Amino acid sequence: MPQPPSRPAVYDFGPGPAVQAAAERGPAPLSPLTLDDIEAPGVTEGSNAVLYRLAYADARQLRPYSQARWSQPPALLFHQRLREQLGQRRAILRPDNGAALARNPELGGRLPPVLRVELEEFSHIFSSPSDSAGVVRVRATVVDLLPEGETLRGQQVFTVRTPARTADAPGGVAALAQASTQVADEVAAWLEQALPPPRK
Repeated sequence: MPQPPSRPAVYDFGPGPAVQAAAERGPAPLSPLTLDDIEAPGVTEGSNAVLYRLAYADARQLRPYSQARWSQPPALLFHQRLREQLGQRRAILRPDNGAALARNPELGGRLPPVLRVELEEFSHIFSSPSDSAGVVRVRATVVDLLPEGETLRGQQVFTVRTPARTADAPGGVAALAQASTQVADEVAAWLEQALPPPRK
């Protein structure tokens, strides 16, 4: 009897960081923030492929692992991880519910700032057949929504390269998950500088 085709392994980023108790989080929570959908230019919309590059052969070519898939498109997985990280210190809103908070007295009738993120690189890159890393690069932009239009508060590019323990899909997935968590941490730290707490 012919053997049934093997099914691709399905991966996500894991359970994520444990939520700390309120007493361990440090200073008081920060002001609310709207997190927009994450764009992934250059990646086929809805694609769940785990991608790699052979930098020593042709770094411009993205190749999919045949027996590995993400549980969701990488942009959605990164959105979830970023939301988890930012949500430890502040309320994170969707674009469609930010307007309701404009009536919140604490915001003085203003809309919360909006964070927009572009996922520019998200792949397992091989510098040699045995040396590889998960590389995540994002461009984060924060704007204020004002009656007269948008005002730029800040923009920053974050790049994290995490060495992979093995030169295969499981090694690449683990490295990309770890790099994504570190990028989310760096974005959160940057936002605390770009959006200081309002003076009381």
